[in-house]
Amino acid sequence: MIHRRRWAEVFPLTPAAILRWHRHLVTRKWTFTDRRRPGRPCTRQPVKALIVRMARENPAWGHRTIPGELARLGYPIAASTVWEILHAAGIDPAPRRAGPTWRQFLTAQAPAIIACDFLAVETLLKRLYVLVFIEHGTRRLYLAGVTAHPNGAWTAQQARNLAMDLGDRISELRFVIHDRDPLFTSAFREVFAAEGLQVITTLPRTPRMNAICERVIGTLRSELLDRILILNERHLALVLQKYLIHYNGHRPHQTRHQRPPDIETQPARDVTDLNDLRSIRRKPVATGTINEYHHAA
Repeated sequence: MIHRRRWAEVFPLTPAAILRWHRHLVTRKWTFTDRRRPGRPCTRQPVKALIVRMARENPAWGHRTIPGELARLGYPIAASTVWEILHAAGIDPAPRRAGPTWRQFLTAQAPAIIACDFLAVETLLKRLYVLVFIEHGTRRLYLAGVTAHPNGAWTAQQARNLAMDLGDRISELRFVIHDRDPLFTSAFREVFAAEGLQVITTLPRTPRMNAICERVIGTLRSELLDRILILNERHLALVLQKYLIHYNGHRPHQTRHQRPPDIETQPARDVTDLNDLRSIRRKPVATGTINEYHHAA
C-alpha cells in the first residue's frame, strides 16, 4: 500500500538501529561487575615522566633496560608497562631508536682531540707567525711559540714543549688535527706519535675540517689583534700571553655552558646582587682592549 520510495519517511527506524540497540542492551546487562576484583594500581605520573626522561637521555635504552635501572632506584616495574608508557609518549620502545645526534656524537669525541694551526700577524713591515693549539673538549688554548722565520725544526720543538707542558694530561688525548702546511713535518708528527696520539691531516682547501682551531684564530683577530698595533715579536708574545690568561681563566664559552676552560664550576650568585651596581668592578686586561667584571671583595 506504501511505495518503497516513501519507506524512509513513514518508517524512520532502520534494521541497523535495531541491531545497535541490541548491542547496547547486551553490553549494559553483561558488565560482570559481580566478578571484578581490584587490579594493579596505575603507574604514578612522576614515574612515567622518569621513564620518558630515561628513554630520551639514553637512546640505546629500551623497554627491557629501563626497568632494570628503575629497580636499582627501588621501583620495580614490568617491561610491558614501560613499553606502554613509551608507546603512549610517542617513543619507540625498542633500543637504538635514532642514534646520537651530530652534536652528541661530536661532544663525546671532543675530549680526545687537540688541534693546531698557524696564525699570521702583520707588524710594522714584518710578518710574524704564531703556532696555537686548542683542546676540543675543554676549549683550553695553548700558545706554542712566536717567530718570524718558522721551519720544520722550530715546529717540532714547539710540539715537544707542548707535550712537556701537558704532562700526564696528554694520555687523555688520542688525535691531533692540522692542515697540510709543509711546516708540519714528519718530526712534528713523530712527537705526538711517540705519545700514542694519531695525527689527522685535513684535506686541501677544507678549513671546516679544523673548524674549532680556525674559529679561535678568528677570535684572536677580532677580540685582540685587530684592535692594537703590534710592534715586534716580543710585544706580540706579551700581548698573547695576557690574552691567554683571560681566554682560559675568564672568557665564557657556549659549549661549556658559559664557563671558561680552566674553571669547572663558577660560584652561583643571586641575580638580586646586580641591583647594587657599585659591587661590580671592571678589570681591563690584554692592554685594556678587553674588560673583565667581578664582584667586589
